[in-house]
Amino acid sequence: MPGGTDQTLRPFLWRAANLYPDTEIVSRTHEGVELYTYAEYADRTAQLANALDASGIAEGDRVGTFCWNHHRHFETYFAVPTIGAQLHTINPLLPDEHIRYIVENAEDELIFVDDSLAPKLASAAAEAPAFEDVEFVVMSGSGTDALEATPYEAFIADRETEYDWPTLSEDQPAGMCYTSGTTGNPKGVEYTHQMLWSHTMATLTPQGIPMADDDVVMPVVPMFHVNAWGMPFTATAGGAKHVYPGPSPEPADVAGLIEDEGVTITAGVPTVWLGLMEYMEDHDVDLSTLDSVIVGGSAAPESMIRWFDDHDGGSAAPESMIRWFDDHDVELLHAWGMTEMSPIGSVSHLKGGLEEADYETQLAHRAKQGLMVPGIEFRVIEEDGDEIPWDGEAFGELWVRGPWITQEYFERPEANREDFEEGWLKTGDVVTVDEEGYLQIVDRAKDVIKSGGEWISSVELENAIMAHDDVTEAAVVGVPHDRWQERPVAFVVPAAGADEDRLPESIRELLREDYPTWWLPDAIEYIEEIPKTATGKFSKKDIREAYSDESLLEGRVPEEAAPDGD
Repeated sequence: MPGGTDQTLRPFLWRAANLYPDTEIVSRTHEGVELYTYAEYADRTAQLANALDASGIAEGDRVGTFCWNHHRHFETYFAVPTIGAQLHTINPLLPDEHIRYIVENAEDELIFVDDSLAPKLASAAAEAPAFEDVEFVVMSGSGTDALEATPYEAFIADRETEYDWPTLSEDQPAGMCYTSGTTGNPKGVEYTHQMLWSHTMATLTPQGIPMADDDVVMPVVPMFHVNAWGMPFTATAGGAKHVYPGPSPEPADVAGLIEDEGVTITAGVPTVWLGLMEYMEDHDVDLSTLDSVIVGGSAAPESMIRWFDDHDGGSAAPESMIRWFDDHDVELLHAWGMTEMSPIGSVSHLKGGLEEADYETQLAHRAKQGLMVPGIEFRVIEEDGDEIPWDGEAFGELWVRGPWITQEYFERPEANREDFEEGWLKTGDVVTVDEEGYLQIVDRAKDVIKSGGEWISSVELENAIMAHDDVTEAAVVGVPHDRWQERPVAFVVPAAGADEDRLPESIRELLREDYPTWWLPDAIEYIEEIPKTATGKFSKKDIREAYSDESLLEGRVPEEAAPDGD
């Protein structure tokens, strides 16, 4: 092993393999559940590094992955960057044209692909020149009929379990992800070793998402989504046990792995935990080992935080759930970040001065996106270019900078001119900051609704509507209006058994408790499912294109559509 590796990923792997050789890595795959140790992981990572060398992968080359969360995917996380190549995780949920653009833009030399995703990749590759020289390795022992690919186990078989890891510069590119491309082509973000090292060290602090050697960590957030929020690196650096839920885990899979493997920390988007909550209401499961549930990707509804805090588990809870909540406290921890930020930006821990505050005060802070983790600076800029006061009411666009925040997009000079200014990343998120420094995302700049010259937060309305017992999902968008410029319309997925005739007025009654009347949606429309982006967020772009236009408001001229009507 070379000396002087500086701020690179290699020391994290060395530490885990040498200090925690017997700690387990558990992986659910198409072939069953696999289990091995850090020592065995280090051997297989070296075998993969030797196989990549033999395939001609050189320093600076990009290696793609088109995979779910499992141990073989995890092996690429250290093997690829530590030989000096660049790991490019590709989101398989993107449309074919975006996948073609991403592979062509990144110039991937080799792509690892799960057998269940091989038909999707083959579809994207059809008649695409960018794929003609790409080598494929399928993440199984038996291969796939969809692509001409080498089985992974054959790819690494008979390779040496030792590797002469090179001394790399901390500025060497180590990773690459693309934004989900809600408008236009996705934008590439490169991560250097130093960026991933800094991100890992910051998240290990108590103000981040710390993972110790007695933790059992299960990222449900996909590994193709900004490196599973960096959790595979953080868990390795901390010497924690890894659990990977495999392809398309259902709530039963998530609950079963938590119970069987003693998971203490898990993370995913809100829809994952909504599914687990529903599952727990009907099944007897033991989740008593769980300490922290990390929620990100989109805002955690306050009702979800209350649910995890509610020690009677809700009026319809089975006795098993009531026992679990009575015996154990689990913290639902709200976090926020971006692809451009590697991705963690803020975590909603309670400050020491709030530990003795009443529950409602604590909840009001925990429901926000939280405090910036150590190492990041931020400012919030109004339309006139001034910074907003920290009063919890003034809005502005969030700008950030720090050692793991990118300074540019890959080969996108026009986007660089728009989104970066003097070292600051302009996030596009509209936020408020309270007196304690807690950030709350009010909206995306393109989603905030302007009615009668005043702003309405679609995110706040969505979270409030989803707190209704008879609502499963809700999205709010602004619809053009001749008089008021825009008015909010809510698109709602009713819960099973809901009184759909009564529900719209019941939602408005709920909203009136906390919001001025001019914030209330002018129309509430039922749809079967809220469309999602490739990263699981509500796709308001698709809602606008498919559902919302001025006709929704015809015949509706509310008297309460502007502040002076309140």
